[in-house]
Amino acid sequence: MKTPPIVTAEEWEAARQQLLVKEKEVTRARDRLAAERRRMPWLAVEKEYGFEGPDGKASLLDLFAGRRQLIVYRAFLEPGVHGWPDHACIGCSLVADQVADVAHLNARDTTLVFASRAPQPDIARVKARMGWTMPWYTMTDGFDADFGVDEWHGTNAFFREGDRVFRTYFINNRGDEAMGGTWSYLDLTALGRQEQWEDSPEGHPQSKPYEWWNWHDEYPAR
Repeated sequence: MKTPPIVTAEEWEAARQQLLVKEKEVTRARDRLAAERRRMPWLAVEKEYGFEGPDGKASLLDLFAGRRQLIVYRAFLEPGVHGWPDHACIGCSLVADQVADVAHLNARDTTLVFASRAPQPDIARVKARMGWTMPWYTMTDGFDADFGVDEWHGTNAFFREGDRVFRTYFINNRGDEAMGGTWSYLDLTALGRQEQWEDSPEGHPQSKPYEWWNWHDEYPAR
């Protein structure tokens, strides 16, 4: 392995400051991209979709759990996938391992769920083995094909107005690499982080940064 030059503390700090300029450019570019996502047109979901959850049958609307936003990650945990029946696929398992406590998303009126084709008893067994706690549903119809995740993983974002559901954004491939953290998930949604510094359309809910943050076990029920 060929190593970089070994330098003094002053030279190291100067090199870091040069990279910091570029890192800040990337951060601002991510902010601009998230602002564009918040202005994406919406696609009405006209079909009814069915799922199975720990408590029985559920509709796509049910997956929101009463919140305004829903994020659905399609994970490959099912017969025919490498690792079955003891595991989900390696890549989807790596994604699941990154997921932060969903209470932070819930505090922003957002629900995160995973969805696969495995029966619920198998999902529960694998979740227990791996220590995963996010809600995880079984798809029972063509949801995966209709939303571009029948042959590959992907993350769909939805918004609810009353009983109407809209698809607001979608990522897959390397886009899923950034998922798992609360901020990345919120940046994917139509409402974003909902903080006052964000460039959001008029009327979007926003509060001061930091004020809504809490310990994950001390958020009010929502």
